[in-house]
Amino acid sequence: MTFVLALMTAMGPISTDIYVPSLPQLAEEFGASPMRVQWTLSAYLFGFGVAQIFYGPLSDRLGRKPLLLSGFAIFLAATLASMVSTSIDMLIIARAVQGAGGAGPIIVVRAIVRDLYEGARAGRQLSIMSTIMGIAPIAAPIIGGVLALWFGWRASFVAMFVLVAALMMTAALLLPETLKQRQEGSEEAPLSLGSIFASFRIIFVNRRWRVYSTLSCLGHTGIYTFLAVAPFILQDVYGLTPLQFGFFFSMCSIPFVAGAGIGSRLVTRLGLDRTISIGIACYFVGGILQTLGLVLFPESLAALLIPQMIFFCGVGFVMPHSIAAALTPFPERAGAAASLQGFLQMTFSACFGLVVASMIGTTAWPLVAATLLLGLGASVVFLGSAGLRRRRV
Repeated sequence: MTFVLALMTAMGPISTDIYVPSLPQLAEEFGASPMRVQWTLSAYLFGFGVAQIFYGPLSDRLGRKPLLLSGFAIFLAATLASMVSTSIDMLIIARAVQGAGGAGPIIVVRAIVRDLYEGARAGRQLSIMSTIMGIAPIAAPIIGGVLALWFGWRASFVAMFVLVAALMMTAALLLPETLKQRQEGSEEAPLSLGSIFASFRIIFVNRRWRVYSTLSCLGHTGIYTFLAVAPFILQDVYGLTPLQFGFFFSMCSIPFVAGAGIGSRLVTRLGLDRTISIGIACYFVGGILQTLGLVLFPESLAALLIPQMIFFCGVGFVMPHSIAAALTPFPERAGAAASLQGFLQMTFSACFGLVVASMIGTTAWPLVAATLLLGLGASVVFLGSAGLRRRRV
């Protein structure tokens, strides 16, 4: 079950990482600016963010599997549209719909984990899944670099379609329905926007949920910002080819897998908060070292990427366990809690990434400033919430 669920979540990095090496090709073919091309990433996140508002609550009512398969079907249709796009605007729209489809599997999988596990055990399962899923961001950029170099940017969407179609078949054949615990009174109450947002309000007023969701959000934003601006910085400023970029991006993804793997072993002994604290330290150290590296060694690629790898290692420790901690208080609303968390995470990442992309020039400073700001922000939130997390209210 863990392996199958990990395959379901792999479509997230597949949807972004495999075509990232070809972003400069998109800019050249469509005559678009880096910020305009970056909208193909942000549109995916906006589509993802808005759609997941509905996937979670609907899966709490209708079951996990129908919503999972619906998301896959929408994603595949939008991937075909992306593949045949003739303008940057058409691609942006197709990517928004693709994000709306991609939200289903990822949000529903988190709810499935909450159906089956809770607390540190849920964190362990999410960490194991992240470790398995981590193969995708390691392999996808290299595959995408090869495809971009040999066949052009459209080949990445062909690969996406084939891989996600296989995932959909796997889900249809192997995944059981896990929803057993319904919301109290859900069978009598009509499903409406009012009931969905009433459920969101119950979740949002929980202060622990807000803390853990913020920590997860800041880590995800760090990954997304690197994904959005690194192709231009590493290829245009540091002179890497698409294939070389894919290789170095994959190298940065390995620490995320390592952090998630180590965290899955530690969480049952240390608990969620102490495991998360290791990742927060990595956020902070990565941001500081990357800033010092650019100041002292402005032309060194290692000075830029090694601290980024430390930050990514921290994301592996923080994200799975903060998601588990945020969902723990809501067994009867796991889908809605996952949806709201994902919505805030995706929309913040998209907006933050657009701001950083608008600052791209001839140096790596936009990326470095973003890493430092996110690392410091996460540290402040974690340390400032110590009393609240100890009280467990």
